[in-house]
Amino acid sequence: MTANIETTKLPSIATGHRSERARVRYRAPFALRCGALLIDYIVLALIMTFSTMIARLIGGGARMAGGTAEKVGIVLTLVVAVLDLGLLAGLTGRSIGKWTTGLRIERIGGGPPGILRACLRHFIGYPLSLLPFGLGFLIVTVSSSGRSLHDLIAGTIVVRRNQVVVVPAQRSRG
Repeated sequence: MTANIETTKLPSIATGHRSERARVRYRAPFALRCGALLIDYIVLALIMTFSTMIARLIGGGARMAGGTAEKVGIVLTLVVAVLDLGLLAGLTGRSIGKWTTGLRIERIGGGPPGILRACLRHFIGYPLSLLPFGLGFLIVTVSSSGRSLHDLIAGTIVVRRNQVVVVPAQRSRG
């Protein structure tokens, strides 16, 4: 169900015969995108859950619900969210979830999105995609370009790993 969305020619390698190398990008399937998002949020939920458990063990139960350890857990969760969804995704094009599922966020023209574009995509685009009953996420299933609302807002696309395809050159007769 993935569509070939772009082919770029790369320089050929001199190996005694002529060949061309092409880098082919495939748009990411909806199920893998959902899996990557789920993994990212599981990581954040685990940090929050672990800090709450520590707060309950240290604080003596429910009376310390607003205790310092829980506040530290909330701050730590927010820091990890910014590092994962903003910094890591902006510099490499992959969050933890995208890395584990083999997906990459790229600009429309190729290359990593950059930190500001990744922050725009995750921290403004995701909430806007959730607002109309999650329809912003479901746009990807009917879109020919394979982009959801947050991708349209940030000017990005989620693709599978780039694959290099070696195409032998045609022999000329004569």
